[in-house]
Amino acid sequence: MPASPATSSAPNPLPAHAWASLPKDLGAGLVVFLVALPLCLGIALASGAPMLAGIVSGVVGGLLVAWLSGSHTSVSGPAAGMVAVVLAQVAALGSFEAFLVAVILAGAIQILLGALRAGFIAAFFPSNVIKGLLAAIGVIVILKQIPHAVGHDADPEGDMGFLQPDGKNTLSELFSSLFNFEPGATIVGLVSLAVLLAWDRSRLKHSLIPAPLVVVVLGVLANLAMKAAGSAWAIGSSHLVQVPTVASLGEFFKVLPSPDLKAFGNPAIIMAAVTIAAVASLETLLNLEAVDKLDPRKRVSPPNRELMAQGVGNMVSGLLGGLPITSVIVRSSVNLNAGAATRLSAFFHGVLLLLLVLLAPGLLNQIPLASLAAVLIVTGFKLASPALFRQMWTEGRTQFVPFIVTTTAIVFTDLLVGVLIGLATSLAFVLHSNYRRPLLRFMEQHVSGEVLRIELSNQVSFLNRAALEQALDSVPVNGQVVLDARNTDYIDPDILDLIDDFRRQTAPARNLKVSLVGFKDRYVMEDQIQYVDVSTREVQAQLTPERVLQFLKEGNERFVTGRRLTRDLARQVDATSAAQYPMAVILSCIDSRSPVELIFDMGVGDAFVIRIAGNVAKEKVLGSMEFACAVAGARLVLVMGHTSCGAVKAAVELFETGSTASKATGCEHLDALVNEIQKAIEPGTKPHGDWVTGETKLIYVDDVAKRNVARTIGYIRSASRTLRELEAAGKIAIHGSMYDIKTGRVTFLEEHSIRS
Repeated sequence: MPASPATSSAPNPLPAHAWASLPKDLGAGLVVFLVALPLCLGIALASGAPMLAGIVSGVVGGLLVAWLSGSHTSVSGPAAGMVAVVLAQVAALGSFEAFLVAVILAGAIQILLGALRAGFIAAFFPSNVIKGLLAAIGVIVILKQIPHAVGHDADPEGDMGFLQPDGKNTLSELFSSLFNFEPGATIVGLVSLAVLLAWDRSRLKHSLIPAPLVVVVLGVLANLAMKAAGSAWAIGSSHLVQVPTVASLGEFFKVLPSPDLKAFGNPAIIMAAVTIAAVASLETLLNLEAVDKLDPRKRVSPPNRELMAQGVGNMVSGLLGGLPITSVIVRSSVNLNAGAATRLSAFFHGVLLLLLVLLAPGLLNQIPLASLAAVLIVTGFKLASPALFRQMWTEGRTQFVPFIVTTTAIVFTDLLVGVLIGLATSLAFVLHSNYRRPLLRFMEQHVSGEVLRIELSNQVSFLNRAALEQALDSVPVNGQVVLDARNTDYIDPDILDLIDDFRRQTAPARNLKVSLVGFKDRYVMEDQIQYVDVSTREVQAQLTPERVLQFLKEGNERFVTGRRLTRDLARQVDATSAAQYPMAVILSCIDSRSPVELIFDMGVGDAFVIRIAGNVAKEKVLGSMEFACAVAGARLVLVMGHTSCGAVKAAVELFETGSTASKATGCEHLDALVNEIQKAIEPGTKPHGDWVTGETKLIYVDDVAKRNVARTIGYIRSASRTLRELEAAGKIAIHGSMYDIKTGRVTFLEEHSIRS
């Protein structure tokens, strides 16, 4: 018997679908490598670290973290968001070697955070902030890459902060690049951009050859041609990728600094490690959420596993002399745009970083930054697409404002500061919403009168005290109010004191009836219903036929609008177990689409309901009606037909063909019902033409159903002396209605249309 996937002694390292997507993953890994290479070098340069330290962290992120992570598309490596942290902590610790010790400890802290399941923090990032992060990264990438695309490389490739160490900023560099550019780099950048856009709009989009590789090759060939021709437009080395040259793997690690293990005795190391772990973890969780939103397959990455994977990666990177590692949104988005489906692409990019930096640095140093800048500009535009801004705008102010604030704040500060500003803005909207709308108020019309229902929100804090006080003060003298906490998980003690004081002191002084529903045992408040929500002897005695009819109309309006009364059905069952005092008796059709109690929003014991096909009345039905009104005290008789009635339709079709129901269906007792309905058909009223498929048939059937209601009412009045005398005395009323099965609305027939 074959072993299960969980117990197989030789598990397949990749699932079948991963092998199917291998060409796409390898192509995406190559594209990510091309983009990651200058970013790794630039971030190291911006951090004041050896340039190869950036390569080390990129390699570790690809070869190690990619397999430990639960994300299929996230790419890890040195992050621009960590540049300021690296600069500050290296300065505080005195050397990069001591800083590496802090990186190792930070990795251990991240592993601990993952084990403690601290990844739950990711669930608290609002989607408007995550989308603002994506848009901001897109805008920053575009603004930062335009200078590189035109050969104006005043700041390192990996610098993503708004303010630069040279005193300039993103916008000033962008403005300066308009007047200080290299013609050769500009041409390569524009041609690369044109090729990428055209490629994306042609059949080539689905080819196995990635467009970024094409533009890189074209850029290299174009520059080599310009150099061979002796053109002044040839791109100089400062505008090309600049990989440090090493002869072997041994030399590669030899030039890297080693962690100064003596620094473990420095108390500042702990604070530095905590800072690195906190910033790297937060950035990783943010980027992980963002990458999952970009993933076309909408896979969810486990945040706790990601923290542990990043922790292992940082420990290894620190030991090898590399920079701190996080999940990186720019490389991850490039990975997704290139068609990556599995983590193999991230792994392959790590392989290329290691091998090509060692084996072919000269070839890599021929790549124009302008070509890579074009790749990133296209990626940035996809992240910050106009469609995203339009979508957030249509979602309303509460979504758009935190989104645009997050985007703007990140662009003009950095990722973490901007996200914190965005989170604060989103939180402000939540607090404002809670302050303004901590509860919902509904005026419900029960059989005993109006009841103000106050539904408390999920969390009721002291911030909601003023709104609740205002709501309670609005209850009129001699009124009824119910506080509904069934959907509430937490109520602040201040709020409980307010409710208890109102119930014990204010309510008796104003003759108010206060009911409580859904209060948990820990609140030391017992649920109690003080208003009458079932038809009792006293309620029934005060009802008039007109009031019952109005109650049915109001109930149907609630049904149509979805604002049905909140009922405790179990309590109503108990309250009506000893006796029943119905308000009405309703004769309706057996059709499953016309449930009377729901249509009129009625509770247990409110009505006697008679259901029979075609809502026809014969002796046994009359007996039930007479008992309901003369003995049980119902104040209203309502005959309710409905549109698209199957019984009426069958009666009409059988009438036209001259057949009988028993012959057509084999149901021997069906003729009595059909024959009764057919009495409402007026000969010669059938529309001319082929009405079986036309709308005229439906109109005609509904018209017959309405006449059937009128005829049934006429029969009730003529055949039942008991009901006729009760109606004449004003003790009951007999009415007809039609229920529309499409809209849920009941139309009450006018008396003259019934008697005509």
